[in-house]
Amino acid sequence: KLCEGILNILEKDTKTSCQIACLEALRILSRDKKVLVPVTTKRNMRILMKLAKLDTVEDPLERVSEFPVIVEALKCLCNIIFNSSVAQKLSLELNLAAMLCNLLQKCKDRQLVDDIKCFDLRLLFLLSLLHTDIRAQLRQELQGVQVLTQALESSLSVRWTEEYKAAEDRDRLPLSLQETDCAIEALKALFNVTLDSWNVHSKNESHQFRYMAAILRHCLLTTGPTEEKTEELH
Repeated sequence: KLCEGILNILEKDTKTSCQIACLEALRILSRDKKVLVPVTTKRNMRILMKLAKLDTVEDPLERVSEFPVIVEALKCLCNIIFNSSVAQKLSLELNLAAMLCNLLQKCKDRQLVDDIKCFDLRLLFLLSLLHTDIRAQLRQELQGVQVLTQALESSLSVRWTEEYKAAEDRDRLPLSLQETDCAIEALKALFNVTLDSWNVHSKNESHQFRYMAAILRHCLLTTGPTEEKTEELH
């Protein structure tokens, strides 16, 4: 009942501070699988997707004041999908992976969106891990390899000297914590999406995998903010 009450409030046009407080409470409650059973419905998933700006294809990410709400809604969706097989099935019906890829594209070349990007990538990782149909959808329909590779390239700030050769800068500063976390989430999702990709059949796929290999080489030469984070990145 508490979760339902929170979602009823979130469905209304409430203040940003109220939305964040409700989402933080829901995120904590959503760690309990028993709590999720009555609230994992299409309606409730759509409420969270709307708050995460996953229901708007065209609208750009412009209102910085909304960014904390987007991040908290994505965190809630991560918990719910991880803990609920019903939510995993609903994600396919609601075309959640396509909406996440679209949001990821909106993050491209934008400032102050690292947290949004990171939890978008984490949700794509969870979906591709827990639902084989979504993994196939990402690979075949949504150009998931390309989208995730571009997200990884952006997180690592790759500069190119040749088509498949990234610039090597021995004096470059370590990645920030946010950049490192984004890169790690992109790598995890890429692993899932390319898991069954041993046979490359087309020129485009060949190009994509050579491009990805160059970025992965660059990743191995990159350091994170701490020794532990660098090890996790590698």
